[in-house]
Amino acid sequence: MTVKIVTDSGSDITREEAKQLGITVVPVYLRFGDEVYRDGVDIDSDEFYHKLMASPIHPSTAAPSPGDFAKVYEEVAQETGEIVSIHITSRHSAVCEAALAGKEIAEGKGCRIEVIDSKGVTMWQGLVAIAAAKAAMAGCSLQEVVNKAHETISQMRALALLDTVKYIVKGGRLGKALSAVESVLNVKLLITLRDGEIRPAKMARTRSKGIDRLREFISSALHIEDLAIVYSTTPDDAQTLAEYAGSLFPDIVPQIARLGPALGVHAGPGSLIVALREKVSPIGEEAGEEKPSKKRISLPSLHLPKLRFSYPRLAA
Repeated sequence: MTVKIVTDSGSDITREEAKQLGITVVPVYLRFGDEVYRDGVDIDSDEFYHKLMASPIHPSTAAPSPGDFAKVYEEVAQETGEIVSIHITSRHSAVCEAALAGKEIAEGKGCRIEVIDSKGVTMWQGLVAIAAAKAAMAGCSLQEVVNKAHETISQMRALALLDTVKYIVKGGRLGKALSAVESVLNVKLLITLRDGEIRPAKMARTRSKGIDRLREFISSALHIEDLAIVYSTTPDDAQTLAEYAGSLFPDIVPQIARLGPALGVHAGPGSLIVALREKVSPIGEEAGEEKPSKKRISLPSLHLPKLRFSYPRLAA
C-alpha cells in the first residue's frame, strides 16, 4: 500500500500538483479581526492580498487544530496505513506541534504516522513534500520516504527579498526601528533560513539590486536538483527569475508558486523567494577532482546598530 503525504497550506503547493502527487493539504487559519478563513479554501491569494493592503486590521494566522489533523489522518488512513506528514519549521510555527497531537489521536485507531519538521517555509517545505511524494509513488517504504524527506531538507537553501518590512513590523515581528531605517534609506531586506530559523541576510539599496542578489544566489548553486520561485504579487518578476535560472541550468524546470497567507501575512506584497535543492556532489568531486568555478555567495548576518529582531511564528 502506497505511503501517503500530508502537509499544510504553508507549503504553497498548488492544488493541481497536490492532486497529481496524492498530497493532502491541511489549511492554516487566517484571521482578519472577527473574520476567520481557511487558507486556500475560504479565501484565495488574490482576495487575501487585496484585504492585506486595504484592511485597517492586520491579519494573523493560526495552526490547524490537533482535531483537524486527526480528522485528515483518519480520512487518509482509509487509503493507507502509513502517512508522512511534513510541516512548517517548528521554530516559527505551532503546526508541527498540532500535527504531533493529531498523530496521537489517529494512531490509536491503527494508522502509522511520521511527522517531519521541514525546517523551512513556503516552497522549501513544498519541495520536501514533493520529493517525499515522488518517493512514495515510486513504491518506497515508510522509512525510505522519511529518509528522502530528511535528505531533501539537508539539501535545501533559500533566500527571500521583502519589498517592505511594514507587514512584519505591523505584526510585531520586527522592531519599529527597522521600519524607520527602511523609510530613511529606502532599502530592501533580504532574509534566509538557517537551522529552521528565519534570519536577516543583507540589505539592498533598491528592489532591482535585491533581485540581482537573488540572481547571484541562483548562480552560486553548483548542482541544482529542484528550484522554485515564489512571489506574492509580482508574477512577472518571478517569471524573469525562472527564465534566468533555466538559462543557467537547462536540465531543470523551475517551479513558480504563489506565496499564500501563512507567510504572506508577514512578507507582504512584492515579496520574492528562491528555494532550491542542490544535488549531492558527483563522485568525481568527492574524490578530489576540480570543481566548477562557481562559488557560493556569502550571506553574512545583517549588522544594524541597536536593532533587535524578533522572528515570527508563522502560524501560532
